[in-house]
Amino acid sequence: MNNEEQKQDLIVTKYIDTSIAQLCMQNTEGQNCLSDYFVRLLEQEIKFLSKNEKLKVIIMTGLPSVFSAGANLETLRQLCSGQVKPIDILLPKTLLNIPIPVISAMEGHATGGGLALGLCADIVILAEESRYGCSFMNMGFTPGMGITRMLEYFISPAIAHEMLYTGTFKKGKELKGKSSFNDILPKSEVIPRAIEIAQAIAEKPRESLIILKRYLSLRKRMIFEETLTIESMMHGLTFNKNNVLQQIEENYVQ
Repeated sequence: MNNEEQKQDLIVTKYIDTSIAQLCMQNTEGQNCLSDYFVRLLEQEIKFLSKNEKLKVIIMTGLPSVFSAGANLETLRQLCSGQVKPIDILLPKTLLNIPIPVISAMEGHATGGGLALGLCADIVILAEESRYGCSFMNMGFTPGMGITRMLEYFISPAIAHEMLYTGTFKKGKELKGKSSFNDILPKSEVIPRAIEIAQAIAEKPRESLIILKRYLSLRKRMIFEETLTIESMMHGLTFNKNNVLQQIEENYVQ
């Protein structure tokens, strides 16, 4: 197997049946970090699945240990230097625009942009043992990928703001009774629960699911569009500070 074929295995789709697809992010070495190449592969696969007229629901999963560790160090350097603009990061929009329901089964840890990605799903399941958080401010710049508002969709503004300000992580079990995630379960039960929900969804007519998804996702899609503009403005201010790159280099944790 050549290097290009090995890279393609970073994103794999498994079909539970003809109407249910499991989109697996499985970059073990890179901890499912959102590098430029990984994001392009992910966007390509999402767009491919969106065109499959037999599908009724997609389950998005990561590694058992980590759902996604967010942006990689090189991407953060490019953002800081202006080579990449925050307004150009549209992976969450690609996920939000999938016409059928999406379930994110985050059995592993989810950090920063990785957590933002998972929150763009229609149904979100966390693991009690895994940690979830927004590490942006730990590196000296404001949050991105829509998470400044998207987090409030699932967690009370008070707790969401605490997590955004402090950059601290919370285990799934700490969010029980304080959030509106669909389920927070022992890690071993996360994917089986996602499949159970997917099977119930798959019993419904695809046309009706598409219509309902378009309406139920409207608020999230509006939140993302509004927040992208504001976050880009904040990034323009914070990334231009002289010491931000140094803070990124010193505090980046994969």
